[in-house]
Amino acid sequence: MNKYLSLIKFSHTIFAMPFAFIGFFLAISRSQYNFEWTTFLYVVLCMVFARSAAMAFNRYIDRDIDTANPRTSEIREIPNGSIKPNAALIFVIINSLLFIATTFLINPICFYLSPIALLVVLGYSYTKRFTALCHLVLGLGLSLAPIGAYLAVSGEFSVIPLLFSAAVLFWVSGFDIIYSLQDEEFDKNQKLHSIPVLIGKKNALMISNLLHFFTFSVLSIAGSLGEFGLYYWIGFWIFSALLVYQHTLVKENDLSKVNLAFFTTNGIASIVFGVFVIADLLIN
Repeated sequence: MNKYLSLIKFSHTIFAMPFAFIGFFLAISRSQYNFEWTTFLYVVLCMVFARSAAMAFNRYIDRDIDTANPRTSEIREIPNGSIKPNAALIFVIINSLLFIATTFLINPICFYLSPIALLVVLGYSYTKRFTALCHLVLGLGLSLAPIGAYLAVSGEFSVIPLLFSAAVLFWVSGFDIIYSLQDEEFDKNQKLHSIPVLIGKKNALMISNLLHFFTFSVLSIAGSLGEFGLYYWIGFWIFSALLVYQHTLVKENDLSKVNLAFFTTNGIASIVFGVFVIADLLIN
């Protein structure tokens, strides 16, 4: 079991899960719907199944690339032999089917949209082979969390959860660019695409900064339009400060703190923001 948890980097679920919870509690607080444990559990399961399928598929599709990359050849499960490629593919299929089955239990709109969601989160794995916009596709995949959870409760689209989804898109795309700085030279040699490969480290960091400014702006708009209270804005400013902080950790000529910026800072930012926003929704 541990090797599969490592394969899908289960701990990274922390990035999008708080935003799924925001979407869930937003629907409850702004509508006639009551909290139901079954729906809440289905939302959590959808997050786990979709992300597990996406990560395992990425590892399966990229197995030859990961084997050739000195950074990943020893630590990733398929290249080091701890998980066989066919076993990873079966794992993908099982999680994809479980995701679709869970959406069927939620409501019709989630079920009908589930193939599109899978197409996005699985399709991301191919994108770095042909476009430097792969970071935005990853962001799009994780951005489905808040609107998906909102749909699970309400069965209808709304502006505020869509704004949270846009914020996740910009936020994830920005920090994925930072993470990809590590593989700029390798990706060039393998003819893979990324923002750092396309425009270099310095300019890539500028694009990451810009995307995180968009995150800040969209969350500001969501807070104002949604008429959120004090707790939202406390969470907003802590989240924003952590976005700024991660950019102080990574320099064009010093990538030694990429993991601190990518994993630790963003994980804390997501949890803190989620806690304050949900508190605001429940109290107000």
